[in-house]
Amino acid sequence: MQLSDSHAHVYSEQFKPDQDEMLLRAFEAGVTTIFMPNIDHASIDPMLEVEAKYPSQCFAQMGLHPCHVTRHFEKELYEVEAWLSRRPFAAVGECGIDLYWDKTHLAEQQEALRIQVDLAKKHNLPLVLHTREAFREAADIITAAQDGTLRGVFHCFSGTRQEAEEAIRLGFKLGIGGVATFKNGGLDQVLPGLELDHLLLETDCPYLAPIPYRGKRNEPAYLPFVAHRVAEIMGKDPEEVAQATTRNTLALFGEVGK
Repeated sequence: MQLSDSHAHVYSEQFKPDQDEMLLRAFEAGVTTIFMPNIDHASIDPMLEVEAKYPSQCFAQMGLHPCHVTRHFEKELYEVEAWLSRRPFAAVGECGIDLYWDKTHLAEQQEALRIQVDLAKKHNLPLVLHTREAFREAADIITAAQDGTLRGVFHCFSGTRQEAEEAIRLGFKLGIGGVATFKNGGLDQVLPGLELDHLLLETDCPYLAPIPYRGKRNEPAYLPFVAHRVAEIMGKDPEEVAQATTRNTLALFGEVGK
C-alpha cells in the first residue's frame, strides 16, 4: 500500500528529537509523499529545511494559518506573497478561518483568507483550507471568489454530509484524517456514498492521532489506520482507497511527487 499524507506538520518542534527516525517510519509504512502546510513566518525555515533534506518525499506549501492572524496580519502576508513569487510551492496554505478558540479576529481572518484566495489565483495554485467551527464563513468566501479556477481541499473535514456536498460542488476535495477513526467522529454518516475521487488522506500530525494512538503524538506512519477505517466505512478495499487518494493528492498539488 502506497499513501500520500496531504497535510502534515513534520517540521514541528514536537518532532525535533527524532525527525529523521519519524520520517523513516513513514516511508517504511508506505507513505511516499508528504505535503507540509505552512503556519506563519516562524515555521518557514524549519519547513524548507525538511524539504531540502527530503526533496523527493516532502513538499512545502506557503500560507498563513488563521490562528496566527492578528490585528497586524499584513506583515505576515507580505512574507507569504514574497515567498510565492520567489520559488515554487505545492499550494497556498494552510489558510482559512478558525472560530474554535477565539472569535476576536474574525474580520481579519476573513480578509486574510480573501487575500490568500487571490494569491492562489495569481499563482495558479490550490488552496489548503482550515475551517474549524467556520465552514460557513470560509465557504461563503470561496463561493464568492469561485470563477472556475479555484481548487483545493477542506483539510481535516469533519462536517455534515450537506457541507461535504457543498465543498465538492465548489470544486474542492475533502481531507480525511484521524477523526474518521473516532467513535463519535461523525464521518461514518458522511463518507458512505461519496466517490473516492473527492477524498484526500491526511494526518495533520502532530495532532489528531487516529485510534489506537489517539491522545498521543501523531505522525505520518499512522496514515494506514486512516486508510483502513475509510475503506471500512465506505465498503471499499483499503488498496483501492490508498490508490485513489494518493492519485487525488498528487493531481491536486501538481507535478511534485510524481
